[in-house]
Amino acid sequence: MTVALSKTDIQSFNNDGVVVLRGVFKEWIDTLRQGADFHIDNPSESALIHKADSHQGQFLEDFCNWQRIPEYENFVLNSPLGAVATELMQSKTAQFFHDHYLHKEASSGVPTPWHQDIPYYCVQGSQTVSFWLPLEERDVALSLKCAAGSHKLDKEIRPTSWASNESFYEDDSLFMDIPDIEKSDFEIKQWAIEPGDVVAFDFRTLHGANANTKSSISRTMSFRLVGDDVRYRQRPGRTSPNFPEIAQQTGERLRADWFPIIWTNE
Repeated sequence: MTVALSKTDIQSFNNDGVVVLRGVFKEWIDTLRQGADFHIDNPSESALIHKADSHQGQFLEDFCNWQRIPEYENFVLNSPLGAVATELMQSKTAQFFHDHYLHKEASSGVPTPWHQDIPYYCVQGSQTVSFWLPLEERDVALSLKCAAGSHKLDKEIRPTSWASNESFYEDDSLFMDIPDIEKSDFEIKQWAIEPGDVVAFDFRTLHGANANTKSSISRTMSFRLVGDDVRYRQRPGRTSPNFPEIAQQTGERLRADWFPIIWTNE
């Protein structure tokens, strides 16, 4: 299945590190909702739950469930996901990295803090894309926020635990502290979203989201893919998601039996 993106879409992704694509996955929303309904009742053992002291609702996030939830697997293998990824990354291939489900209960009061994804991951390279795909309508205030151009920073942002703000790795000398996004020169990109729309961004793009202050549940799927130039990178500690038995060396392409190539333009 192919999807024709405009030159403007690809240019925006390249220049800003983020682009919104309208209606690309509209016909897959019901499938993903069915998967999410099962998922919230059957989270994995590694699911994380965040809770604000002053709010009753919880914020659950869970990784790497696509192979145990048929609706997610169907989407990964049969939707335009891989085709769109190769267009944005300007890559011959799209290799699936992982899925991420975020479930914010009504009035959870827990924001997603500003961060980069790449420092938490066991990969390095420039051809990367994350698809942020809400399962319900999202107004601007509760949509993803991205700092345009932040994917071109000279250093990766110091990764921290969201719960404690402690450094993710013992040696963080290779990282820089996160800039004050609100007071920086970055243009903040943020859009109202309809079901089927998706925000696509580079793993290096700084992004975050406000807390769910509404009386309805906020459900979001994220799917991460990598392209031709991405290689495994050994980190000085656990990664998120963590793959302790991956058995790879820095510089190797991700093993295809764990991370399948779902689309190729060759």
